[in-house]
Amino acid sequence: MEFSTWLAFFAASWAISISPGAGAVAAMTAGVNHGFKRGFVVCFGLVLGIWTQVLIVGAGLGAVVAASPTAFFVIKWLGVVYLVWLGIQQWRAPAEPLATQTDYTGVFKWRAMILQGWMVNAVNPKGTVFLLAVVPQFLNLSQPLWPQYGVIAATLAFTDMVVMGGYTALAASILAALKSPEHLVAINRFFGVLFVLAGSMLALFKR
Repeated sequence: MEFSTWLAFFAASWAISISPGAGAVAAMTAGVNHGFKRGFVVCFGLVLGIWTQVLIVGAGLGAVVAASPTAFFVIKWLGVVYLVWLGIQQWRAPAEPLATQTDYTGVFKWRAMILQGWMVNAVNPKGTVFLLAVVPQFLNLSQPLWPQYGVIAATLAFTDMVVMGGYTALAASILAALKSPEHLVAINRFFGVLFVLAGSMLALFKR
């Protein structure tokens, strides 16, 4: 990939990362639930989800998903159900201080957060179709493709980590200012609604 081409993609990747969506909601929810240091863990899962999407597009499976009504339908509604389920879980989350937000063994559930972040981005045909539309514009077909896909994946990982980290920090700062049980319940329900809205938007998405 030529340096000028990479610069153009680097600029585009910021717009891709900043665009509000399920990933941003997941990052902000993690900041609300766990604070910045622990909530930032979900960003690693979000990046793994992006890498999964790039791998799918690079392997040609993305074109199959985009062209097959059945595959697109199944993956889309799996993503919708998962986002709505996250919304319900967040709505029902207790108003607990950060210090008690651990799993049943008293250990911070970082594996579950990484898996959640991965699911949010990986099971999203909207992301697949979007990458299918954007990525080919920056590929040089006369050169080996996989090294170029590697550069694209690394660039998206960097911009998404920075942007999602910013969303996580923003939500954590809001939580620091609002600590009463009533405030915590309202915040949990607000982000629960955002997850459901993200799921609803995905449900309306068409190829």
